Order: sequence, then structure tokens, then C-alpha cells
Amino acid sequence: MRWLLRIMDTEQSGLHQAALLLGGSALASQILALLRDRLLAHTFGAGRELDLYYTAFRIPDFIFVAVGSFLAVTVLIPVLLERERVSGPEAVQKMLGTLLVFFALSMLAVTVLVLPLIPHILPWLAPGFSPTELVTLRHLTYVLLLSPLFLGLSNLFGAVTQARRRFLTYALAPLLYNLGIILGVIGLYPIFGILGLVYGVVLGALAHFLIQLPVVVKAGMFPRFAGMLSWQELKPIVSRSLPRTLALGSNQLVLVFILAIASTMTVGSIAVFNLAYNLQSVPLALVGVSYSIAAFPTLARFWSGGNHTEFLSSASRALRHIIFWSVPIAALFIVLRAHLVRTILGSGSFTWQDTRLTAAVLAVFTISVVCQSIIQLVDRAYYAVGKTKEPVIAKLLGSALAIAATFILVSWVELGPIWFNGLTNILHIANVTGREVVVLPLAFSIGTLANIFFLWYLFDGSAPRQVVYDVGRTLGDSLLAAFFAGTAAYLVIRFTAPYVDLQFAPWVFAQGLLAGISGIVACIVAFSFLRSKELGELWGALHRRMSKMVPVQPGPEDMK
Repeated sequence: MRWLLRIMDTEQSGLHQAALLLGGSALASQILALLRDRLLAHTFGAGRELDLYYTAFRIPDFIFVAVGSFLAVTVLIPVLLERERVSGPEAVQKMLGTLLVFFALSMLAVTVLVLPLIPHILPWLAPGFSPTELVTLRHLTYVLLLSPLFLGLSNLFGAVTQARRRFLTYALAPLLYNLGIILGVIGLYPIFGILGLVYGVVLGALAHFLIQLPVVVKAGMFPRFAGMLSWQELKPIVSRSLPRTLALGSNQLVLVFILAIASTMTVGSIAVFNLAYNLQSVPLALVGVSYSIAAFPTLARFWSGGNHTEFLSSASRALRHIIFWSVPIAALFIVLRAHLVRTILGSGSFTWQDTRLTAAVLAVFTISVVCQSIIQLVDRAYYAVGKTKEPVIAKLLGSALAIAATFILVSWVELGPIWFNGLTNILHIANVTGREVVVLPLAFSIGTLANIFFLWYLFDGSAPRQVVYDVGRTLGDSLLAAFFAGTAAYLVIRFTAPYVDLQFAPWVFAQGLLAGISGIVACIVAFSFLRSKELGELWGALHRRMSKMVPVQPGPEDMK
């Protein structure tokens, strides 16, 4: 056991090393998440049970944003690093203790306030549900109210593990969270029914929190309670967190509004939307979130240390690699959307119609996945320098536009516009019942594109010309490589189509795998021909990592 704790307490230095570790763990987490979704789709299909399950998260998620986001690592890390630099580790312990008490009291107060209001709120969140379904939804929501508590505590201790660059521990947390949900589907659902699903979620959230404890204790950073709450301790956190809470709250409002509209559409529309959203989150987690998390502590250290040149260089490097990865991946996701959905979700109760709708929604979501990845980094860069106004304004404007777009697009669909018929024809769902759900990810993508536009508009333009040139060249190279990757994958699908039975999952997987490999090879060749700087940096990082890698083995004293 001690050798395992020693591995978890290992520091990961360097952007690419940390990003590759986080990317690898994110891949493992996403594999578990896909297994989770496959089990849900296999068991329920895109039906009302999954609609209820996904809708039950709305109020707990909103509470987590309202309270738990005050302990977000993007806000805590710069403050903790500055406090440790000025006053030492004991001051950090005192601050963590104050934050822990503040969070617990705030969570208790909000939960007590919201609990009696839930029966009155749910009919507004899901106007398309029947009275019986609303009763079930209420019970699911009550259980899920425990998850914001555990996830908020995990955020608090996760800030310590990230600040100490113990990314392995931080990366294991979402793995355990998904394992808890999988346990709920496999083990608890047969016993408790649909309530077993949310029991699994709560167990996963608890594990998400507990995995952080050993590193925090070993680092000597376990919170120390110092009596009364000190506003001087809370003020820098609250002042920085409030704008971020508003931004995240606006994003939750977008999802609440979209899913409320989805509840009035064909049964299963909420499930289709969420399953596709989870699939498009795979490249976002592997690339955008991984590089952003890896870069953030470094950005915060450079800025707090007054090294602004290195700060800009590190941010530029992370941005270039996010673009380098995410643009070709997005192209392949669009081309291989049906193969991805059918291979990952297509079993049991998940029908061919469910597959076609989910694939179409995934394609529309993927339009904005590059922007979502960039936003992850840009927001963290702003927080690293203590600027919270710009990302909040951009997020609020983007969210407002997404809500407006949802209302307008749904209203237009009822009129049968030519553009909607053209869109459904392109996505091959013109004759599929429930195709109106495709306008919901379109509205979401419009809001995301608006968000990044406003971030660019609010940028003060102080970046050196060389940085702008490097990022622009990377974007151009990535778009060209994505074109070749998508074209290669599409041609393989076209040429093999006469020999593949799309109703037979192994053939679908084989065709998609061959097309995907062809696309990846074409992408690498294109980047090599273009002499991509990012490709060279990636190979160099991998070579250095492999040459320095020493297997970690338990010592004699650990073999017990």
C-alpha cells in the first residue's frame, strides 16, 4: 500500500509530461464514462427513464455551481500559492480550515432552503413530464443533493494536489466517480430500481473526495480549524470566485432551459442530448481540459512571480497544442459520428433510430468542441492573472445568446423552414421521429462560438506579434491536416460501404476503426509535410519521457 501512496505523491513537472499524464488518465476516465453510458443505453435506451435520470442532476448541479464553485481550483491555486509564499504552510492550513467551515455551512444553508422548494421547481424544469414522473424525479433529486457536498470538498483538497503538482491523484478522482456510477447501474439498480442509479452517483462523489485526502495529509496541508470564520481569509476567495460562479451559473441555466424544452419533445430527447453531449466531451476532456489543467499551476506561478514573458510563452504553447489536437479530432468525430455512437452505445434497448439521432446531435455539438477546448485555457489564463471580469462577461453574453437561439430555433422548426429540412438531410435524419432535437445542440454551439468571440473582443491585444503568428500558423496547419484526415476517413467509409452491414456492430466497429486509422495517418503525414512545430515538440516530449522512465517497484518493506 505504501508504494501506491508513494506513486500518488510523485510530482509531475513540465507541461507536456503533466498534460500527457492528465490526458492518459482522462482517456481512462472517458473510457469508463463511455462504459457507463453504454450500460445506461443498453439498459434503458433513449427513453423516459434516462430522461428522468439526467434531469435529476439539474438542481444538485446548480447548487454545486452556486456553492461548490467558490472552492474551484482555478481560484484557489493562485491564492494558496501566494499565501504559502508570503506566510508559509501553516497559513495555508488555516485558510483551508476557514474555507472548509464556510463551505459546509453554506451548503447546509442552501440545501435547507432548496429542499422544500423542489416539488414546486421541478414542474418548471421538466414541463413535459407527467405527475407520476415528477414524483420519481423528486425522489432522485433528493438523493443527488449529497453529491455537491462531496464534490465541493474534493474541489477544496484538489486545489492542494494540483498546487503540489500531484496530478496523478487528481486524475484518479474522476475514475472513481465513474466507477461509482457503473456500480450503481450494475449492482444497485437491480436492487433499488432507478434510485440505485443515483445511489451509485453519490458513492462515486464520495470516492472523488476521499482519494484526495492522503496527499493533502502527507503535504501537511490538512485544514486546521481556528475558531470563528475570518472574513480576511474568505475575502480574496469570494471576490475571485463570485464572477466565476456567475459564469458557471449562466452555463447551468442554459442547460436547464435546453433540457426543459427537450422534455416537451419526443420521449428520449433529453437522453439523446445528454448521451451526445457526453461523447463530445471526450475530446474536450482529453485535450482542452488536460492541457488547461496542466498549464494552470505553471501560469499562476509565472504570473505571481512577476515572470510575464514566461507566462505568455507557456499560455501560447498550451493554446497551440490544444488547437493542434482538437481540430483534427473534431473532423474525425464528424465523419465517424455514426460509427462512434453505434459502437459505443448501440446495444440492448438502444435502437437504430436512437443511434441516428444521437449521431446527428453529436455532429452538431462537435462544431464547437474546438472553441470549448480553447475557452478552458483562456478562462484559466484570466484567472491566473486575477482577471475575472472578462471571462464572466463573455460567458454571460454567450449563455444569453444560447438561450435566445434555443427559443428562436425551436419556434422556427414548427414552421418547417427550408434550412431545417436541409440540415436534417445532411445529417441523414430527415425521416426520423424526434429529429427536432438537433436544434438544441445547434443553439448550444451558437452560444459557445459567441463566448469565444466575446473573449477575443475583450482581449486587450497585448500579445506579441510572434505569438499571434505562431497560433495562426498552428490553426492553419491544423485545419489543413483536419481536411486530409476527414477526407481519408470518408473515402474509406465510401469504398467499404457495399461490404459492411451497418446493423452488425462488429462490422461497424471494423469499418470505423479502419477509417479512423486512415484519417490519423493522413493527419500525421499532413503535419509532417507542413513541418508542424507542435508535432516536433510532441515527439520530443515523448522521447524525453520514455528515456527517463524508470519502473516504480515496491521495496522489500512494502511487500506485505
